[in-house]
Amino acid sequence: MTTVRPTSMSRRTGARPRTSLPRRLAVALLVMGAVTACSGDGDGDGAQHNAVPRQWIQDQYPAGPGATGYRDTANGPATVAEEINGRASAADRSTGGRTVYLRYRDDIVAVTPQGRGSLIEIADYRSGYRRWSTNLPNHWPHPDSDSFRGGGPGSGK
Repeated sequence: MTTVRPTSMSRRTGARPRTSLPRRLAVALLVMGAVTACSGDGDGDGAQHNAVPRQWIQDQYPAGPGATGYRDTANGPATVAEEINGRASAADRSTGGRTVYLRYRDDIVAVTPQGRGSLIEIADYRSGYRRWSTNLPNHWPHPDSDSFRGGGPGSGK
């Protein structure tokens, strides 16, 4: 009896070699992992996108007078805002008067001049918007509008 073996000709005619089930599963898992990594929050550290670096601010700057915000006794608002933004990128930045506002997903950080330094205040977006709205740009969404997407998991979406 003669045994017929596939030749290189059969591969050229469109026949594909079979891959093993474990190999196909490994490829599928790699693809799923890549898709998951690409659809993450984008900041690379696992934190939620545009979250205020609240703990870093607390560690970096001492509490302000009367426990209102935090103080930087040496640097002005522009420098302090740049330090904070460098730690966690804000969705937007605006200057009203001598105060710098950083817009994050659920919060607003206001950095105002105080003495030779700055006072750093963190307010949830809704409260901060109402408090500082006269100094905020028109393109920042009103917290009661459909375009506002803050407020925590599942809200405003």
